[in-house]
Formats: sequence, structure tokens, C-alpha cells
Amino acid sequence: MSKPSSHHPRVAEWLGHIRALAVGIGPRGPTREGERRGSEYARASFARIGLQPLWETFRSARSIFHPHLLGSLAMIAAFAIFPLHGTVTAGIACLLTIIVIVSELQVLGFRSNLLQALIPKAESQNVYALIPPKGEHIRDLVLVGHVDTQRTPLIFRTPVWVKVYDKFTMVAIVAFFWQAIVYLLAMPFAWQWAWYGSIPAALCAALLAAMCIEADRTPFTAGANDNASAVGIVLALAGQIAARPLEHTRVYVVVTGCEEVQHYGMIDFYRRHRSAMKNPRALVFEMLGCGGPAWSTREGIIVPFRSDPQLMRMVERLAETHPQWSAYASKISGGNTELSDAVRFKVPAIALMGMRRDGVAPYWHQRQDTFDKIDPDVLERTWELAWALVQEIDRS
Repeated sequence: MSKPSSHHPRVAEWLGHIRALAVGIGPRGPTREGERRGSEYARASFARIGLQPLWETFRSARSIFHPHLLGSLAMIAAFAIFPLHGTVTAGIACLLTIIVIVSELQVLGFRSNLLQALIPKAESQNVYALIPPKGEHIRDLVLVGHVDTQRTPLIFRTPVWVKVYDKFTMVAIVAFFWQAIVYLLAMPFAWQWAWYGSIPAALCAALLAAMCIEADRTPFTAGANDNASAVGIVLALAGQIAARPLEHTRVYVVVTGCEEVQHYGMIDFYRRHRSAMKNPRALVFEMLGCGGPAWSTREGIIVPFRSDPQLMRMVERLAETHPQWSAYASKISGGNTELSDAVRFKVPAIALMGMRRDGVAPYWHQRQDTFDKIDPDVLERTWELAWALVQEIDRS
């Protein structure tokens, strides 16, 4: 395996963190042993630079695919029982369909829902430290990257598969809505064709169930780009800021668990600490090792989340002033970062990410996401942008 290297002191340190996580520890599935070891590595790294890391545990789902599998099976059950006993089973099928649709939209919007309440849970953890400012405490800044990695399903095998999956989610949601409308109106109007009209939704549900089952049988990725690169920059920035504290900004350096299962870690962190934050901002780091640097303008699956306009103007000015960084705006279709959690908790935020100019996320949830793919030139340009943005926020 080749060894990416850099003469930039902080980037060399950053590379060391990526290697330790992706090679030394390897796959870090949510709630699994690898994820815990990654969190322990982050805690030890914070302690080595003189910080006092804190360890917080929470209960999390074990797979992002479990709620969708449960929902798809419920849709198939609704299709099966609809014609069995007149309006009784039609009403049950209609109610079941509506529950699934509401729950799926809540899942996509990172809201508590019935599907998530019914799936298996296990313990995970967040690790964070606080770095006080030199002067008066005017604001807080949250720097965050997630330590866990995802499985490597067929739907992420190539950029084409990712686009197909993105389009399929929209088709499936529309088909599910269609089934709910048809079943609801079939009872008062006695539509004899209603069951046949819901066949497309049943087929979508069956395909979704098959995708979820296949996904949960695949191995976890080592996750050098997604997302050891983000943890690495959080740890490197922690060292930089601990050595040179900001003037007026207290910094939370946070390494979360279970981002890959609907962001349980980030949600738990904000629930515990949001009320104690003063005029907060958040920088979310995602997949920084192979593309970019880019900043997100929008992300989401069906439910959209947008970066803070003021932070976008800041990073736009920095990119214009420093064309050598080759930084640009981007957006995520078919996925989310922990930006979405900041938006929900009313924390102005922006995500710095490694999306390529053509909209492709390199090695996203793929077995090829290994340390040898990391590009030191990308890291160096990303570091300059990230550190400049941190300082700009402190001065704002």
C-alpha cells in the first residue's frame, strides 16, 4: 500500500490520523467494536495535546437500512391484506400505508418515528473537548466529523448506481403516496381496480426490501475518505487551536458516532449541549481526502437542508481571494451530512466536503475507500480553506 505524505506539518499530522483510523483500526461500523476503538483513538489524541476529552454514550440503531426494510415489509403487508375482507382489511391496509409514509418522511427529516422505535439498538459514543478563547467569550464554534463507516452495498458501487438509487427513492415515495390515496378513496367509492392500481407501489416496496437485505449483508468500508479524513482534520484543528486559541470563540471539537445510521451521535450531542451554546456556528467536515475542497449549499433525500447564507458568503469570499485553493460550491443529492442536524437545532452551519466538481463523492460507501486513495494536495488546499474560515468566523 502506498503512503501519501506531505511536508505541511498539520497536513502530515492529519495524514497520520487518517492512517491510524483507516489502516490501524479499519472498518468502524456503527455500534461495533471498530467504532469504539476509533472513538478511543480520538479521546487519546485530544488528551495528548492537553485537552480534557469527555466521553458520552447513547443508544443508537445499528443499521440505516433497518427502518426502510421494516417500512417496505409493512407496505407489502398492506398490499397483501387489502382485498381480503372488504372495507375492514382495506381500512387496515390504508392505515398501515399512511403510517409507513409518515414514518419514512420522518426518517428522511431526522425526526423520531415509529419505524426507528421498533428496530434493534446498541450503545455508541461521542467524544468531544472544549477549547476556551483567549479573550471575551462571544460565540461558540462546533467542529465535527463522524468516526463510523458504512457498509458497501450495490447501490453505492458506482456513480451510476448512486444516481439510480437517488431517483428510485423519489419514485418509491411517490408510489407509496399513490397507494395511500387509492386505498383511502377505494372505500367510499368502491373502486374495484384499487388493488391492481397499487401494484407499482408493492413492486417498489419489494425492490426496496431487496436492496436493504443486500446492503446489510455487505462488509463495512475502512472509510479513509468517509470519514477518517473528517476526524483527522478535527483532531489536527484541535491541536492548532489549542496551541493558538481564538480571540473570542470557544471551540467544541467533536467526534461523533453513528452518523451512518441517521446521525444518532450528532443529535444526542445537540440535545445535551445546544442550550449551553452561545451564538453558535458549526463547521461540518465530510469526505475531505480525495476531492474538493468544496462547500455544500444544499443536501438531503426528499427533505432538503441548506447551509447558512452568512457562512456561505464567508467561504465564497475566501475562495475568490485565494483561487489557488480551487474551492467551489457543491450540493449532495441522495445523502446528508451532520449539517442537517445543526439546521434542525437552529445552529447556523456549513459543510466542507470533498465532492468533485461533477457531483461525485469519491469512494462513497465503497470497499476501495482506503488510505492509499488519499490525495495530500487536496488535504493541503482543504486545510488552508478550513483554517482561514475558522479565523474568519472568529473575526466576524
